[in-house]
Amino acid sequence: IVECSPSQFIRKPSVFLMTSGAPTVYQLTAKKQTAGGLRRMTFGEKDPRKQNKTILLVGETGTGKSTLINALVNYAMGVEWEDNVWFKFVEDLEGEEDKERNQSESQTSDVIVYQIFGFEGKTMPCSLTIIDTPGYGDTRGTEKDDIVKLRLLDLFRSEDGVHEINAVALVLKASENRVSDRLRYIFDSVVSLFGKDMEKNFVAFITHSDGLPPDNVLKALEDANIRFAKDEDNEPVYFMFNNCQNTQKTKKTMFALKAAWDLTKDQIKQLADFLEKESPQNLKKTVEVLNSRIRLTACIQSLQDRIGLTEMKQKEIQQTQEALKKYEEEMKNNENFTVEVDEPYKDKEKINGGWWFWGWANWKFTKLFYEGAVCCTVCEETCHYPGCTVAAIPELCEIMKDGHCTSCTGKCPVSAHVKEEWIYVNKTRKVQKTRQEMKEKYEKNKAQNDRQQNLLEILKKKKHDLHNDKEQLLDESFQHIVTLENIALNDNSISTLQHLDFLIEKMTERGDKEKTEKLEQMKSRMDKDKGIRAALRYGFGKVAAFGRAAFEALVK
Repeated sequence: IVECSPSQFIRKPSVFLMTSGAPTVYQLTAKKQTAGGLRRMTFGEKDPRKQNKTILLVGETGTGKSTLINALVNYAMGVEWEDNVWFKFVEDLEGEEDKERNQSESQTSDVIVYQIFGFEGKTMPCSLTIIDTPGYGDTRGTEKDDIVKLRLLDLFRSEDGVHEINAVALVLKASENRVSDRLRYIFDSVVSLFGKDMEKNFVAFITHSDGLPPDNVLKALEDANIRFAKDEDNEPVYFMFNNCQNTQKTKKTMFALKAAWDLTKDQIKQLADFLEKESPQNLKKTVEVLNSRIRLTACIQSLQDRIGLTEMKQKEIQQTQEALKKYEEEMKNNENFTVEVDEPYKDKEKINGGWWFWGWANWKFTKLFYEGAVCCTVCEETCHYPGCTVAAIPELCEIMKDGHCTSCTGKCPVSAHVKEEWIYVNKTRKVQKTRQEMKEKYEKNKAQNDRQQNLLEILKKKKHDLHNDKEQLLDESFQHIVTLENIALNDNSISTLQHLDFLIEKMTERGDKEKTEKLEQMKSRMDKDKGIRAALRYGFGKVAAFGRAAFEALVK
């Protein structure tokens, strides 16, 4: 294949004719693999001895990402203007049947990885891997975007996945004079995945360009406070592309199409130079950021659940104390005298979940995707839910570290956990208890010398222990926030902001001025961030729209 000219190459069984003309358009026949929400489209055979450059594309539908991917592939293959051919890598689906298929695939494919091998040395010294997230920021709810993040995490950490990225490209049309709330939401979500060392690899891809400097786009990016790699003039690094390479050539269009071709070819050459010059970023830090964010969310969700249970226990103790003081004489004279209290207990509640995918790929079974909840059977706590979709078993869950859970109270080993379609929930029930039953309950597991205390003293000690438990949980959650601020490229992210109000409230109740001030500074900085506000507007708008659509579907 490498030694073929484009005219020779079209006779190979690797392509099929789509349209004749100038240029004649051919579809590349790619090897397809699908696992869960991840699709791979591979053309050619990988040579591990040769370099590979990886680009992650971020952008809205309609910006011309598909045409851009095709342009990059044609450049890598060495296609020239004079060849009068154009190869499509991204498939076009047309007609009613194909339209339904396209909708179905877009709903199941969260991430698409395009790989082209075998053309190293034609115009680029390397092969190309292009990652696209076509469903990011659509109308299916913010939970869908969380799944896309998890799919990227799985791609970055799997043995045969992507372990380095050379460029993260924000794709915008040249006509854009502002960054939409939707695009800012998408970009914020993606940037929050990476570590601080990735900033010099963020670039802008300007599509539908006429070749003039994209001043309006650059101004929009500056206003949105989006950070990019900088050139020698301290300006954001960007590349411009025209999107009409496969448009049919006529006498009227020839001059304009040649100018568009030359612009795109020149810009891809500059992009190739950028990819060659800039060092790739190892995704070890990215996986660390993603895992930290997942553990942060799980920790705070667990914290809220445990605080709720603690408050229930405190209420029960308060009721018991009041009953002891009020009915002390009656209890002394009547061993069977009872008082009613609200007793907390754990129950299991059914959730929606199940297997997503299993099948063959590369002559072996692929990883299983199972939506459920990871729960600790020892602590009787929900350790990771919602969002636990990639891991088929507890051992593979992101909240596990060094063989132990980072979320549950006892930091129990993996073996104490299950992943099922239920969660633990806190409930209370009315129970009648005698003084002796209450004393036995609170004396349980106490040393013999402690049992000499009266019941009121025991209850006071228990309340103190519960208070200390809450303090420790707050400190753990605060440390997660600080860790993310230190390692994340975009610490001003929605995924961090959504936890701050809760932590500020609890730290204020605790009277910890230093930590409260630190959290309030972070929140103030995010409140002033125009991009965060735009992303929040769009995120909440998605939730509202998704809710309305679900309601209308239910009514129908």
